[in-house]
Amino acid sequence: MKSLKPVFVIAVLIAIGLCGTAAEPQSSRWPEQKASAWYAQQPWLVGSNYTPKSAINQLEMWQEATFNPDEIDQELAWAESLGMNTMRVFLHDLLWQQDAAGFQKRIDSFLTIASRHHIRPMFVLFDSCWDPLPHLGPQHPPIPGVHNSGWVQSPGAAALADPTQVPRLRAYVQGVIGAFAKDDRILAWDVWNEPGADNAGSYAKQELKEKTARVIPLLPQVFAWAREANPTQPLTSGVCCVDTSPDGANLPEIQQIQLRESDVVTFHNYSWPEYFKQEIAWLKKYNRPVICTEYMARSVGSTFDTILPIAKQEHVGAINWGFVAGKTQTNLPWESWEHPYILGQ
Repeated sequence: MKSLKPVFVIAVLIAIGLCGTAAEPQSSRWPEQKASAWYAQQPWLVGSNYTPKSAINQLEMWQEATFNPDEIDQELAWAESLGMNTMRVFLHDLLWQQDAAGFQKRIDSFLTIASRHHIRPMFVLFDSCWDPLPHLGPQHPPIPGVHNSGWVQSPGAAALADPTQVPRLRAYVQGVIGAFAKDDRILAWDVWNEPGADNAGSYAKQELKEKTARVIPLLPQVFAWAREANPTQPLTSGVCCVDTSPDGANLPEIQQIQLRESDVVTFHNYSWPEYFKQEIAWLKKYNRPVICTEYMARSVGSTFDTILPIAKQEHVGAINWGFVAGKTQTNLPWESWEHPYILGQ
């Protein structure tokens, strides 16, 4: 073989270097300036946590046998008519394990429907709330008169307790985000919903005893896996029940991780408007966009007419819990777990 000319060799090396740079995953969270620039391009974000009325949980929403595009289309049309422009939508690791290609296709179908209604969803990958024993296939019917009686955790207790499941969870995170990393139909990725939830009032006997100890090392890994997929959308994990003392010294480790890793700050607040406003002021000290990804519980003072004006004034996104009255029954209060809302009881 003849020796290559120096100019050609240099050109090839430059090309290889440029290609390598373009493909390099983002290794750390967005700088404050990038997060602020992203948020400046968004409208005032208003929406709901969305599950179709016919689905009791994430699995029933997304499994092939029960995925209902026509129903989703109708319900997102209602959301559009109300002026909503985002929805927070939960996924599940078992769906990827069951049928990765089919699940990806259904996510794309959902995005097509949402885009038609000018709605850009925030997808949630993991969730520590409610039933820790999820299973694929048909889901049980709602318990009459009980709030969220069939919602399931992701990963479930068995997967969370088993270190050999970590590669599978990583494949799920990177498979989903990787498939849609450059898709501008998606607003953001919420990597883990309420990772500190203990579900003491509902599933205490079934919960993994060392759950928090398992979540603490896994949560930053999930952020890292997500960043390796190099998404153009921001990553977040919403803090809940934040200690808003001046120095924040009492934040549990999970919340410290959430605030340290999130590109944009998200939070959950089910309280009176004065506390909602106080929490916003506290979170703004992180110099990042702030979005409330859960609110609206009338029994504790969190309502549309009190929360939305504050969110608008503070330029904080507002995503309430629940959109349609359906099998999740989250139109009922949490106390229904102790006293089911059934006529005559």
